[in-house]
Order: sequence, then structure tokens, then C-alpha cells
Amino acid sequence: MAFFMQSRPHAEGVFGAFRGFSFGEFFAVFKTWNDKRTTRNELNKLTDRELDDIGLSRSDIDVIVHNMR
Repeated sequence: MAFFMQSRPHAEGVFGAFRGFSFGEFFAVFKTWNDKRTTRNELNKLTDRELDDIGLSRSDIDVIVHNMR
């Protein structure tokens, strides 16, 4: 009976590590940046009246976007 065993080094992330930064981490950072950008743009499109209806002011937009994860 033949027995074959192969071991491979563990790769970090989805596609392996590249100087400590994986492609999975890159896509996560990009997605977070894009979500913040989209949220900021959509909130800035609202009028002052619409912002007041949801309990926000123009000065709250940057705080909300900064605290997003």
C-alpha cells in the first residue's frame, strides 16, 4: 500500500499574503471606503429640512461617516 503526504505552507488571506497585506484585506478596505463615500454623497443630497426630519444637521454628516465601520 502506498502512502503519500503533501504539506503546504499556510497562506494568509484569500489569495495569500503580499508583504503583510492580503487581497481580502484590500477589498475590505475598498468596500469600507466606498460605503463611506456613498453615504456622505447621499446625505449631502438631502435638503436641510429632510436632514432635520431624520434628526441630523449638516455638521453631523462628517461625524456619522467617520464613525462608520
